[in-house]
Amino acid sequence: MAALAARLAPILRARDIITLQGDLGAGKTAFARALLKALGIPDEVPSPTFTLVQTYETSSFPVHHFDLYRLKKPEELEELGWEDACADGLVLVEWPERAITCMPRDRLTLVFAADAQGQRTLRLEPQGSWTQRLEDFMP
Repeated sequence: MAALAARLAPILRARDIITLQGDLGAGKTAFARALLKALGIPDEVPSPTFTLVQTYETSSFPVHHFDLYRLKKPEELEELGWEDACADGLVLVEWPERAITCMPRDRLTLVFAADAQGQRTLRLEPQGSWTQRLEDFMP
């Protein structure tokens, strides 16, 4: 995951949306931590499970890390500053299915899975402009 995060970080830009899907313990937060480290965040990165959103400043743009696990309804996203986050920075979203109607079409979805032996897999699902961006990124 750290290797993918390091390869992905240089092509990210403000207003990108990356959604992270998968069961508990599948690796969503671990990937988010690796990506934030690759973007230059040296501090420990707590899971936003209880705060629902954490914001970090990089030299290029802010990164807004949302965890929607505790969201009751999609409309609550607005109270968390969703529109502002999408307008000015990179947005990472764990548990996007809790507010899937609010997710933009143009996004990169990473689907995490872990089998009974703890072996993790990761599938990238580009949508919108991400299809071409990933083709350029991973020839």
